[in-house]
Amino acid sequence: MIIANPIYDVVFKRLMQNTRIARFFIETLTEETIEEVELKPQEFVYTDEQKVLAVSRYDFIATIKTNNGEHKKVLIEIQKAKNAIDLMRFRNYLGEQYKKEDEIHTEYGKQKKPLPIIDMYLLGFDLPGIESAALKVARNYTDLLTHKIIPQKSDFIEHLSHDCYIVQMSKIQVRVRTRLEELLSVFEQSNFLDENGIIKEYKYEISNEIIKSMVDMLHFVATDPVKRKEIENEREAWRTIGAMGGERNRELEMQLERERKAKEEERKAKEALAEELAELKRQFGLE
Repeated sequence: MIIANPIYDVVFKRLMQNTRIARFFIETLTEETIEEVELKPQEFVYTDEQKVLAVSRYDFIATIKTNNGEHKKVLIEIQKAKNAIDLMRFRNYLGEQYKKEDEIHTEYGKQKKPLPIIDMYLLGFDLPGIESAALKVARNYTDLLTHKIIPQKSDFIEHLSHDCYIVQMSKIQVRVRTRLEELLSVFEQSNFLDENGIIKEYKYEISNEIIKSMVDMLHFVATDPVKRKEIENEREAWRTIGAMGGERNRELEMQLERERKAKEEERKAKEALAEELAELKRQFGLE
């Protein structure tokens, strides 16, 4: 079946706007049962420095309630390229989320309180030295005196630190033996039918009802001319912005190299002057 590549924001947005799919996505990565999920997608517009291009990006926030009654905030982010702009943007965004109080629904009505945070990153680039397609970066409480793991959890610590989940989409090698592998199969970056990586062939048997819904949705996007055009526009915008950023990076690197050479020449000049002064002192017996 032909499907759209979910690495693109306009495609991923369509998936995550479906509450059942978002819940399945979060449950599968965290391996936690979720009783409730409330989606709060955030849209912002990135504009290049010349204000020639503008392209929308989407961050997905989900407030969840686990089966033990604990509320958490989940931040989901797709990053197609290793771009310093994106990394700094998300660090700032993460800081903003730590400052916010979240509204949750309880048996006593709506309440506002800060929630523990979980990060999820879907990466379109490789992390050097890490071959795993999906990994969890978890925290342990360790007694520094005894070096033993402390099993108890503290609200204070949980609200000031967080776990994160990372999917390296280029590392996905589908075997479809588990629920997680079936989910990852949708994000596999292979079997493309075009040179731009916009559409691909999904050739795996589907045993899960929600995976079928995801694939059907992606098939519609891939075959709808309007949606295809949106993906192409997004790809071209980011390609152009990336090219502009690459040119600025090259200019910055050249400037830094010029400054490095100037400092090196200044250092050599100072050393030469010091040697000359030392020689004069020896000649006149001033040492």
